[in-house]
Amino acid sequence: MTTLDKLKENVLETVKKKDVKFIKLQFTDMFGIVKSVTIPVEQLEESLDKGTWFDGSSIEGFARICESDMYLMPDPSTFAILPWRPMEKPEARIIADIYNSDGKPFEGDPRYILKRAIQEAKKEDFIYNVGPELEFFLFKANESKIVAVPHDVAGYFDFSPRDLASDVRRDVIFALEAMGMQVEMSHHEVAPGQHEIDFRYGEALKTADNTVTFKYTVKAIANAHDLYATFMPKPIFGVNGSGMHVHQSLFNKGGENVFFDPKDRYNLSKVAYSFIAGQLEHVKAMSVVLSPTVNSYKRLVPGYEAPVYICWGQRNRSALIRVPRYSVGREQSARAELRCPDPSCNPYLAFAVMLRAGLNGIKKKLKPPEPVEEDVYGFDDAKLVSLNIDTLPASLYEAIGEFEKDKLMKDALGKHTYERYLEAKRAEWDEYQIQVTKWELDRYLEIL
Repeated sequence: MTTLDKLKENVLETVKKKDVKFIKLQFTDMFGIVKSVTIPVEQLEESLDKGTWFDGSSIEGFARICESDMYLMPDPSTFAILPWRPMEKPEARIIADIYNSDGKPFEGDPRYILKRAIQEAKKEDFIYNVGPELEFFLFKANESKIVAVPHDVAGYFDFSPRDLASDVRRDVIFALEAMGMQVEMSHHEVAPGQHEIDFRYGEALKTADNTVTFKYTVKAIANAHDLYATFMPKPIFGVNGSGMHVHQSLFNKGGENVFFDPKDRYNLSKVAYSFIAGQLEHVKAMSVVLSPTVNSYKRLVPGYEAPVYICWGQRNRSALIRVPRYSVGREQSARAELRCPDPSCNPYLAFAVMLRAGLNGIKKKLKPPEPVEEDVYGFDDAKLVSLNIDTLPASLYEAIGEFEKDKLMKDALGKHTYERYLEAKRAEWDEYQIQVTKWELDRYLEIL
């Protein structure tokens, strides 16, 4: 019996034992929004063997009406019972891969795009591991609308009773663990109503699946507490926004961290330096994937711990890429932390472009500039120029322009998704720039 067959058998045994009645087959559109179809448990065995057909023309970035027939192939390793649903006759989810009617993987499936990048790494004997840190806000809600009113007035690492959401985080952790995720830490973040829950670092595909699971689990548990959770990067003016810092490393098939070199002053290998250099070279183009919304660029400003300047350093939280220290005996944790992504991104696409940029740096044997260990936010323009420190795009419009110029982005996403993603982001910017905002009304309406 193959591993896949064994996984299928385990799933079928579990649904029978737990009396599961419905299965949600989940996937994401190109923006990372979770989609699903629900099948009765009686259809599960056939779905695991042959897939479940659906209309792809309705999904953002997928197929045209004339080529809409697609099917979902469940990945049995992702089976989990949804713990916030009734435990009597429960529901479960399985994450699915998307296939065309000819039996070939759909090139626009974000999960497939990440799988392609992972295969590129495997050709070089690399396994890509990531650990994202997602921040989010909890807001009060009423029956008529969602308003950006924080649930509490606590601050960074504050302990209850000021942190009124400690019970929410506790229930989120229980739900995540029930779905098979390993939670490492939770705490209140800097801004009122802002929180972070960190889960186990791991292989990129599984971690992307976990990232998607994490986001809708947080929302489901918040809703059970009559709250609203949002991963919007900058929902409140004047306070810290929400980021998704991503810790990254490459391992070989022998289980060794190839980023580590005990003889180097930063304990980084040549592979690690080239990986960092590749990401620095392509980060402006990656921005439209890592920070994908108009709102993302209202987080990426100096003064709120969000990186703006393209540089790297050890311990330096103002740098775009930070190399965290580690304790003796934990050399396997050598890693590079990319600090510009935010939680509005599609994690499959984000990890794919990050990996391809790093691999490109390794292939070209790129070397990063000298590290910066000072607070870059304190540099004036002259010093930034003298150190040749560039900046990230200041708007979605600028990010789109950088994305268009970078051939690696097209290779990483594939022609299908690259073109549709670019088209959608242009439309988003065009729609935004003709809006009349409250700020404009407050500033101009009476005086002009």
